[in-house]
Amino acid sequence: MPDRYPPDDPREWLNRAHSNIVLAKSANSTTVYLEDLCYNAQQASEKAIKAVCIHNNIPYPYIHDLAALITILIQNGIAVPQKVQESAKLTRYAIMTRYPHPRSVVNEEEYQRAIIIAEDVIRWCEGEIRT
Repeated sequence: MPDRYPPDDPREWLNRAHSNIVLAKSANSTTVYLEDLCYNAQQASEKAIKAVCIHNNIPYPYIHDLAALITILIQNGIAVPQKVQESAKLTRYAIMTRYPHPRSVVNEEEYQRAIIIAEDVIRWCEGEIRT
């Protein structure tokens, strides 16, 4: 169990991002939908990006739209690499795939890509907070 920090500490947000990515990578069960695991990948990315906002004293809305959150970082002078900007693709997992819907089914390739993107986001955010 990681150390706990106050809710306004970016390290706590990174802790939560790490918790979500661990959940996202728990695909060893045949009873878990891949879209639910992708939701956790999206949540990991969202919380990591919000950690960077907190670290830089950048206000942000309580939204799930990763493109909007990345735009806020860029507008505040943070250079966001393209591989982190790709996380905008994960927003659909916070919205459309959370509930039964014909277009909500996720395949293995999409799932693996979501994990890679989320891990890239977390790594970048950790680097931003350390600097």
